[in-house]
Amino acid sequence: MFDSITGSIKNAVNKIRHKDDVASLKKAIVELKKSLLKADVHHKTTKELITAIELETKRVGIGQDSFINALKLELTKVLTTEGNQGFVYSNTPPTTILMTGLQGSGKTTTTGKLANYLKQRNKKVLVAAGDLQRLAAVEQLKQIAAQVEVDIYFDDNQTDPIAIAKAAQEKAIKEHYDVLLVDTAGRLAIDEELMTQLKNVRDAIKVDEIFYVADSLTGHDATKTASSFKEQIGIDGVILSKYDGDTKGGVALSIASQVGVPLRFIGIGEKMPDLEVFIPDRIVSRLLGLGDIEGLAEKTSAVIDEKKAKAVAKKIKKGEFNFNDFLDQLAMMSKLGSMKSIIGMIPGLSQMAGPLKDMDFENSDEIKRIKALIGSMTEKERLQPSLINPSRKKRIAKGSGLSEVQINKILKQFKNASKMAKKLSSKGGMKGLQNMMSQMGPGGMPNLPR
Repeated sequence: MFDSITGSIKNAVNKIRHKDDVASLKKAIVELKKSLLKADVHHKTTKELITAIELETKRVGIGQDSFINALKLELTKVLTTEGNQGFVYSNTPPTTILMTGLQGSGKTTTTGKLANYLKQRNKKVLVAAGDLQRLAAVEQLKQIAAQVEVDIYFDDNQTDPIAIAKAAQEKAIKEHYDVLLVDTAGRLAIDEELMTQLKNVRDAIKVDEIFYVADSLTGHDATKTASSFKEQIGIDGVILSKYDGDTKGGVALSIASQVGVPLRFIGIGEKMPDLEVFIPDRIVSRLLGLGDIEGLAEKTSAVIDEKKAKAVAKKIKKGEFNFNDFLDQLAMMSKLGSMKSIIGMIPGLSQMAGPLKDMDFENSDEIKRIKALIGSMTEKERLQPSLINPSRKKRIAKGSGLSEVQINKILKQFKNASKMAKKLSSKGGMKGLQNMMSQMGPGGMPNLPR
């Protein structure tokens, strides 16, 4: 997601090795300019940004720290646009959002992700299937709504999107929904018919805000189409979809500076939880490889049950962690989204995000084997893994399709993990972990004797 641009920024910073070295600053500026243009940042935005960073660095005094601070300051300025951040609720529910975008931008999927985001924050959400242009769009939204467990309004016999939007809003008001998300039709390109239809839907219902879903992978085209939608129908925010697949990452800077509409959310993975609020200073922190602890805390607090977490912590301390607890923890982890996005929010670990991009706690072969094993256990065996003797292992092996060798390996791993968790949760356990971490070198490797 930020791989290319973060790496390029690091290279530019490394060009400045001494204080008050004007020549090294010039080299850093040239490196940064090249990388920004390569990362699909608009040429006008790049020019303004480079000039501002150079002036600010010289004003404070040339050095790595001042260059980084100038980068942070100017990048934040570029990404900060007048308007709302995140999701803003209307004083009179339901908050009605019109979801717009071109065909293939990920608009319907993003509607589902946004519904999931709101549901996790205890909002009653209704989605309306108003994209009657694309074949299977209504069916896709039905499946997504079922997956994230939110209500959907659709009418398979209706061909007028205005009628769908009106009926959905009536239902949302009558049944006291907090939020109504109206999916709309897209086209492969902007045309008069599309814009007229969107204007008619917009004018037929009370809309609080219009979100435009832009495909990050289209680069400069995303900026152009967002500008066109703003001019023709008016948009209040942009959601960048497929941002995890955009290794360049510069489109966010271009849209913020050239379109003049705030970026509200970014799609950072294929799963439904993979949607994040776009908060400029947090994004800049991640661009610079400094992580986003606030964002991670907010993400986890929205999906993790505090009471359950405390109960599990007590069990771990007593060494009573069982397979049912493991399944509960797995379900919580899956709600956080992709592992890559989580790792990228932890300071110092962002460089690990690339190798971890395909890690899937929920669907990896190892997890599938563990789930098969647990599925073949009795309730008593799940609660007390110590009960599993050789004859029980044979029965479980038959039911799960695993060999006894595989079962022994998993049980041993589970036992060792429980012991380690108990040890770390005891007094002095975390101190031992900190001591171990302090022995690590810059790349996360132990410091070896010279």
